Amino acid sequence: MAQLVLSNGLLFDGRSAELKANSYVVMDGERITEVGQGDAPKGDKVIDLDGRVVMPGLIDAHVHLIATTADLGSIGDDPASLTTMRASKIAEAMLRRGFTTVRDAGGADWGLAMAIEEGLINGPRLFYSGRVLSQTGGHGDSRPRVHDWTSCQCCLPSAQFTAIADGVDEVRKAARTELRRGASQIKIMGSGGVASPTDPIWNLQYSEEEIAAAVWEAESWRTYVMAHAYTPEAISRCVRLGVRSIEHGNLVDRATLELMKERDAWLVPTLVTYDSLHRYGAEYGLPAVSVAKVDDVRTQGLDALAMAHEVGVNIGFGTDLLGGMHKDQSNEFAIRAQVLPAVDVLRAATSANARLLNRDGELGVVAPGALADLIAVDGNPLKDISCLDGQGEAIALIMKGGVAVKKVF
Repeated sequence: MAQLVLSNGLLFDGRSAELKANSYVVMDGERITEVGQGDAPKGDKVIDLDGRVVMPGLIDAHVHLIATTADLGSIGDDPASLTTMRASKIAEAMLRRGFTTVRDAGGADWGLAMAIEEGLINGPRLFYSGRVLSQTGGHGDSRPRVHDWTSCQCCLPSAQFTAIADGVDEVRKAARTELRRGASQIKIMGSGGVASPTDPIWNLQYSEEEIAAAVWEAESWRTYVMAHAYTPEAISRCVRLGVRSIEHGNLVDRATLELMKERDAWLVPTLVTYDSLHRYGAEYGLPAVSVAKVDDVRTQGLDALAMAHEVGVNIGFGTDLLGGMHKDQSNEFAIRAQVLPAVDVLRAATSANARLLNRDGELGVVAPGALADLIAVDGNPLKDISCLDGQGEAIALIMKGGVAVKKVF
């Protein structure tokens, strides 16, 4: 295969807090074969970075590619083909912002992943959960209060996003179904949420037996469960039962964080979504009952993040944006930098998220053997992380698997 060399860059390798000057990266096909400093070796093609910061492609561990509106319950009103076309534009915009990998936390499926893999959609690598598992009346149950369904769940308006499963047997079957369909991990709803119409934030969801069943099924496939959860009680019961990744966690307390550290669990805050929902959620279709719940969790998110960092919990990077708010994805960097060092924010979006995805050393790092997912940035995000804001305007080069999908110099 032809060798491609990036030369004359400032290297952030995804782990070290220090930039390495005059660095080069050698790629052979989709993999990195050599990383060094000084005179770059000759290759079939050499790209001079002219002092730009070269770093791993970004990873967002909590997205919803089919969340084309903030009113999740209405997604099923549209044909799946139309939703997929809209999702393709969301995926393409994420890649243009420098996100070369995303973990979809509900809704994306094998077809969308294959469309990206085959190049039909120019989007990030996709680790998808398939449909979210929710109990009746849970955070994934978007049915209006006045409607009931006694037929199969495929008739539900939210069937593209949610599998409603009650009882251990149904949870087992739903988890097995998503794993059969290629899910990278299983997602469950462990507490109430903002976007759902009938459940308060503090509501505990799924019995311990049901959660344990989902965990067992995921582990039997050598993967894990991620759980939507806000309160200490909801988070701690999930973690005790083997859930690996806690999503949001805005209301977590220190004792629960200590438990998470002890169990080597992960916290994936999604602070930007509450900021965006607060500012213009109603404009983008968030129901009024959900708008009223945003402030219940918005103001405590930064405190939770700072405390998790202090305790030493594994912290991932996620955004959880919906509908027209996807454009705010990169604002998560500046929000986190209010309470964390920039290097820790960048690690969360690179090497830490790669560990969360069980792809340590393959994604999220610039190192021999890793996939050649790279970005080159005008500006130094370790000194001013705002250079990652916006729609990728300061990202001069984006590479996915050794192929340049953007180059503006």
